[in-house]
Amino acid sequence: MRWSLSRRQVLGASLAALAAAPAATTAASAAAPADVRSRSRSLSRARVTYDALKKYFDTADGTGLVREQYPAAADDRPYSYEWPLSQAHVAALDLAFVDRRYAPALAVRAEAQELYWNAAGGTTGLPGYDSYPVAPHGDGGDMFYDDNEWVGLAKSQLHLQTGDRAALRRAEEIFTLVESGWDTDPGHPAPGGVFWTQADWSHSRNTVSNMPGAQLGMRLHQITGKGRYLESSLRFYDWTNTHLRTPEGLYWDSLDLAGAVDRTIWSYNQGVPVGVGVLLYEATRDRKYLSQARRTAEAAYTHYVTEGRLLTQPVFFNSIFFKNLLLLESVTGGSVYRRAMADYADHIWSEQRDSATGLMRFDDSGTTQVIEQAAATQVFAVLAWPRGAWRTLY
Repeated sequence: MRWSLSRRQVLGASLAALAAAPAATTAASAAAPADVRSRSRSLSRARVTYDALKKYFDTADGTGLVREQYPAAADDRPYSYEWPLSQAHVAALDLAFVDRRYAPALAVRAEAQELYWNAAGGTTGLPGYDSYPVAPHGDGGDMFYDDNEWVGLAKSQLHLQTGDRAALRRAEEIFTLVESGWDTDPGHPAPGGVFWTQADWSHSRNTVSNMPGAQLGMRLHQITGKGRYLESSLRFYDWTNTHLRTPEGLYWDSLDLAGAVDRTIWSYNQGVPVGVGVLLYEATRDRKYLSQARRTAEAAYTHYVTEGRLLTQPVFFNSIFFKNLLLLESVTGGSVYRRAMADYADHIWSEQRDSATGLMRFDDSGTTQVIEQAAATQVFAVLAWPRGAWRTLY
């Protein structure tokens, strides 16, 4: 993989030294500034966690696909579903950014990602990623808009960091798919919003299908300057704010076609609107968007950190939550959210990790989900990034 000049400008000489550093602590690192030591420790943790993912979850058939959990259950399918694979893909992306030795691992995951691509299209006639690998590796599955949005955001991150044009083209294809998921029936309660999935067993419109779509659109607007992306993103953002935002500035989960709201407060559903607000502010210079982002971030910090609910959330929600808070701090300055993320990383490293295997254990079942291992890798890897790189996060 070719790393672009823009990436080198973002990272600078200090990152090159960090990526080349051995995982073991040395006398030189002990004498280094505290920030460099902290990033070096995070990088070491990310390497260990990703290497365990590869050892325990990779299949042996050369596809780059992964298993859903370890140890596998008797009725597990041969491969994971799309959402877990996408997060293993992002784990490699985040780690390769600070350690180029993982660039081949990223290439393998990117190729595996395409084994879910349904070129024939789903119910709206547009191609996208199915929830399970397509033939010959599997039978495909329902197409979820949020599954596709996470891949689109990963592709936009890759483009911002490397200039990869194929990644940009794929992100644009995905956004077109997301636009096709907009509810156009004026007879529905709260008409509008992007549906969660194309499957006929669900008809909800979710924060997680609308806000990541808005964030992807804003990244594409940032990259291409096309007004269409800004317009659609604002449509997704405004609908979600109107129908799923709480009086405190947090976000509920979803709204169904009976008009019933699922009032669950998930951490990733708080993080992504923060990121969207930051990108809207950067695009329009309208400070109301930055104010909304800050209000949600502060309310979420109180809800999860101050009031002690953070550990009730899945690590794969918290990884997305914290990345968006770092995106906010890339604009506003400060380190409150970065410190909270570092404290969380210290906790899961010391309390959730099996030191013998490097696997993360988040319950008493003795099982690790690949998406948990991938998300922990992301947390550690991003904490190894320099502040200047946070602006590419989602």
